[in-house]
Amino acid sequence: METATRKTYNGWANRETWNVSLFINNDWAAYEQARGFMVDYKGRTPFQDFTDAYGYISTSDGVLFNDPKLSKRELNAMMRELL
Repeated sequence: METATRKTYNGWANRETWNVSLFINNDWAAYEQARGFMVDYKGRTPFQDFTDAYGYISTSDGVLFNDPKLSKRELNAMMRELL
């Protein structure tokens, strides 16, 4: 039986969310910027605030950081786990 929380792409909600997380965690510059950003971050939407602060537009695979398919909940959780 499938549940509403079942992950569908490599443990993520979809390919787009997976690809953005993969980019942030595997591109050295993006990873260091994200970790540095999170050190003092106190807001509620770290993913959006991070991408706005550093001007990220898309991954190297062309997935847009503002793609409506992205699971912001999962990406916010990923950002919080960087520290």
